[in-house]
Amino acid sequence: MQPSILRQVREFPGRAGLYCQDLATGEEWSVRGEEAFEAASVIKLPILVEVFRRLEAGEAREDESFTIREEDKLPSCGVLNYLHTGLTVTLMDLAVLMIIVSDNTATNLLIRRLGMERINETIRELGMTATRLRRLLFDSEAAARGIKNTIAPAEIGHLLAALYRGEVVSPAASARMLRILGDQRLNGKLPFWLDGKVKCAHKTGEDTNITHDVGILYTPRPLVLCVCGDPVEAPALNALMGTIARWLAAEQGVNL
Repeated sequence: MQPSILRQVREFPGRAGLYCQDLATGEEWSVRGEEAFEAASVIKLPILVEVFRRLEAGEAREDESFTIREEDKLPSCGVLNYLHTGLTVTLMDLAVLMIIVSDNTATNLLIRRLGMERINETIRELGMTATRLRRLLFDSEAAARGIKNTIAPAEIGHLLAALYRGEVVSPAASARMLRILGDQRLNGKLPFWLDGKVKCAHKTGEDTNITHDVGILYTPRPLVLCVCGDPVEAPALNALMGTIARWLAAEQGVNL
């Protein structure tokens, strides 16, 4: 990791954090990696883990059906809020939509199905202390009271590394979660300058003055890379995220 990259993150206006791990050697680099950041949609990654834990335990089924009601629909990211009321989808549909298009309607349906405390039990079992699910998405009353979902770049990075090693739930579940992350449709941050030459399994997050992208870059020597900003000027940090990913790929000989 070039010192100039760490310096740019450390000196970025507002507050930015980075965690990077070389998955071949275990070497780590961090800037504010242990600090708590408002989670935005990155909190959906541990929710995905809980889905697969419950499937593995026989406490949930992939084909469980959910009928989308008008009151379930949430604005912004996703597709379910644009589709007709009464649409029936499965539990696995919700999990996939939650990740690949960051569907907020799907996320709240899953939180209600799985239970917030059960999700947080899993987060704690994964060794996370700064990461926590404290409220539903778009819960304006809770938000007004200052209740926030939080993540830490290093904690999410360690989770991604464990997924890569096949240690989360089971090797098969870890591999499937990574495939879902690899189908991500929101690719304007870490993968932006990679031109499709480097596979990226990742999850974005954004809100007012908040922007994150956390994932695995499948460079010749794969890397976990998590970049988070809260509060920051989002377009500027998004551009830096893409530049960092491009530098790291080029450093390993990827022709970009």
